[in-house]
Amino acid sequence: MSRTEEFQELRSLLFSIAYRILGGVSEAEDAVQETWLRYETSPAHVRSARAFLSATVTRISIDVLRSARVRREEYVGQWLPEPLLTDPYEDPERSAELADSVSMAALLLLERLSPLERAVFVLREVFGFGFPEIASAVGRSEAACRQLAVRARRHMDEGRPRFEAARGEREELASRFFDALRDGDVAGLRELLAADVSMVGDGGGKAPQLARDVIGAETVARLLASAFPRMARVGVTFEPHEVNGRPGAVFRDRDGKVLHTLALDVLDGQIQTIQTVINPDKLGHLGPVADAWAIHRAVREVGRRR
Repeated sequence: MSRTEEFQELRSLLFSIAYRILGGVSEAEDAVQETWLRYETSPAHVRSARAFLSATVTRISIDVLRSARVRREEYVGQWLPEPLLTDPYEDPERSAELADSVSMAALLLLERLSPLERAVFVLREVFGFGFPEIASAVGRSEAACRQLAVRARRHMDEGRPRFEAARGEREELASRFFDALRDGDVAGLRELLAADVSMVGDGGGKAPQLARDVIGAETVARLLASAFPRMARVGVTFEPHEVNGRPGAVFRDRDGKVLHTLALDVLDGQIQTIQTVINPDKLGHLGPVADAWAIHRAVREVGRRR
């Protein structure tokens, strides 16, 4: 098998590793491309393409994450990961770990870890790499990697909800949520929301965004029930779609361009968090991006005419 064939066979794994370390689709794709360039030009004989490539993409991702953290500290408003509609890597034996680790909630928890802790956790807990491989990838001893893994697992366990809903329950609740959203049904929405539900938006200062998180079932229900019918009047539609392994939707303008994504976190039979990403820099991988400011102006005009 040629190096090109080896790389293509492992490309989905490399992207999935990089995305979980970085929380960005474009950054992960760049890390994978840089990994290929290093593999292509490496003069050394490689005994295991999987070990070499996974180690390389991990090191590149750690370096990128260290510089990205500085940018995220200066980010305008709430930072959320770039939405991922489909994870290209599949492993039936680790399907639960893969699905959980790509959720917005898990990626935000990973943000609390140091770059090394994050890399070790991803390689060990998500993809099941052995400690010898992990040690080679991150340039630390096996003993140090075991300590990093324990520390990372403890931080992640402390932040995880205890009773997350099963997939079927999430999908059924999401279906009812989107029906109520289409109808502008305040009562229907309120029934599905946790009392302390929070709605979080990521515009990055480049699109209309919430000035602050919206908290509470009544407030969130009324906001959603009033906002979407007005958006629909200017041609905005949405299609339910899994976002980061959780129920969600992609919103589009009248020309089919991507306006924003929405993802739901479900806990104890109710929606706990609603996360929207409208920053155009985070949506380009999903297709042509809508002019969010133009739609915002049109929606405000509709509101004034009522």
